Amino acid sequence: VPQAGRIEVIKGPGSALYGSDSIGGIINAITRPSPREAEFEINPEIGSDGWRRLLATTGAPLGANSGFRLDLNLTDNTGFRDASDYSRYATTARLDGFLGDHTTHKTILSYTQVDQSGVSGLEAADYFARSTKNFYHGDVGRREVDALRLSTEFVYEPNAISQLRLTPFVRDNQMKLMPSWMLSYDPNDRDYQFQSYGLMAQYRHKLPERQLEWIAGIDIDHSPSTYQEIRLATTQVSGIYTDTTATGRINYDFSADQLSVSPYVHGQWQASDRLSLSSGLRYDYFYVDYQDRLAASVAQRQAGFGGFTHLRPASQDLSWDHASPKLGVVYALSAAHSAYANYHHSFRVPSTGELFRAGSSTNTTELQPVKTDSVEIGMRGQGFGWINYDLAVYHMDIKDDIVSYIDTVSNDRKVTNAGKTRHQGIEIALGGELSAQWSVQTAWSVSRQKYIEYTALFGFPTTQINYAGKAVGKAPKTLGNLSVQFKPTALQGLRLEAEWEHLGRYHTDETNTQQYDGHDLLNLRANYALSPKLELYGRIINVTDRRHSTYTSNQVGDPDLEYRPGLSRSYFLGLKAKF
Repeated sequence: VPQAGRIEVIKGPGSALYGSDSIGGIINAITRPSPREAEFEINPEIGSDGWRRLLATTGAPLGANSGFRLDLNLTDNTGFRDASDYSRYATTARLDGFLGDHTTHKTILSYTQVDQSGVSGLEAADYFARSTKNFYHGDVGRREVDALRLSTEFVYEPNAISQLRLTPFVRDNQMKLMPSWMLSYDPNDRDYQFQSYGLMAQYRHKLPERQLEWIAGIDIDHSPSTYQEIRLATTQVSGIYTDTTATGRINYDFSADQLSVSPYVHGQWQASDRLSLSSGLRYDYFYVDYQDRLAASVAQRQAGFGGFTHLRPASQDLSWDHASPKLGVVYALSAAHSAYANYHHSFRVPSTGELFRAGSSTNTTELQPVKTDSVEIGMRGQGFGWINYDLAVYHMDIKDDIVSYIDTVSNDRKVTNAGKTRHQGIEIALGGELSAQWSVQTAWSVSRQKYIEYTALFGFPTTQINYAGKAVGKAPKTLGNLSVQFKPTALQGLRLEAEWEHLGRYHTDETNTQQYDGHDLLNLRANYALSPKLELYGRIINVTDRRHSTYTSNQVGDPDLEYRPGLSRSYFLGLKAKF
């Protein structure tokens, strides 16, 4: 993200072009292209709590028809919590060029390595007394990631109205994870691995005389994956987890080879000077070949203190298919203002973890996709000659969400597609230049999110509770951001910014018995261009040193809140140099 050429943020469910399983939105980071002439940029940065980051990029033409860019990201910090080290190594290489007069190619190779220590939540006494405290030491609760991506995009444009795009890709992911939320009742160490081999193919065609453009394509993805989970024993000293030891028991060991085939069509029609219409339809087929690799003799239950329930579905094949329509309309009210409306239907297939890491549930392989219907109506444009605005009202229903229940006949814990939630809200974004020196940007959202149908389990012994009519837990009612920038004409090259972040109150569990009151933070930033190729910058995060929690929750029936402390007052200083 810090080295992206640009970042696309798309609200709500995705279009037919992007896929159907993005329910809340899409964030797309796009790499910078190869430069037209040789360049080198370096950006060292230091900060509080041992923060060190080096960003570097270089690139140059390779003859008349090609060029390359190489990005490097080295990040390391000790963290403001005890024993909360984090390091990241990432590199991205991009090669751009031409193949003949009508074909371009873009190859991107990226590799990322992340090593992150576990960080615990805190109950109120520790949170207010010393928010830097951490109950996980010695890499307990850690996450280690190795991710490789390779793709080559070929674009063939024989004329001004036609385009063929082919993008074969390969991915290789490995992640070792010790779930911190399970240390107290089912400590385990997980090893996820998957590879992907796929192709994105797309054809665009314009009909200028009819003001029409249509796009047809297909996405194909084959991803063999494996999952292994080992049961652990934990060591605690004065309530702090200091070490873990493998017990020799393997809870799960399975493979899940996944195939998805998704053809789609999308059309855009400029019906008149004022009216623009768009529609799309995507059909997704998913297939999973699941194989349990543990012997039948490996126990799935063990009663008593320190016991476990790790049910394993029998080896089997599963498949789903679904069609997702999308509709949109934009009407130009004037040269400066337009109104728009969108309808999106999306869905998400159950993950391999939900399907095959059954825990104590007996019928996880019967799960079906979660579905959403979303409607958005809005206006955007420029008012009073200087202010840009975007105002939207949305309504989204999520149906067939995955919930747990107890079968009253067999007394087994089961899962089913029975949940339904409703999400409604207003979002507004404003921004513009007040004068040659002052500019302002703000975004605000007010939402109402509630359970329509939702029965889940809590407590021990386990009982059921219906959340229907309650507000969705951990969903802030308001979110806001306001930034003011000042560029003094008396000192060219200086830019100052003050930013206010607002997080509104929210209920901390599904029964709505307790809540977090939210918080407001102030951040300051300054950039000074010493020359066209040298820039000095700094920032202060949480200027007032406000104690705040980035995530606050409690187990249903438990009056004790758990807080995830946010960053205390922190300072950062960096330098950007171009050669």
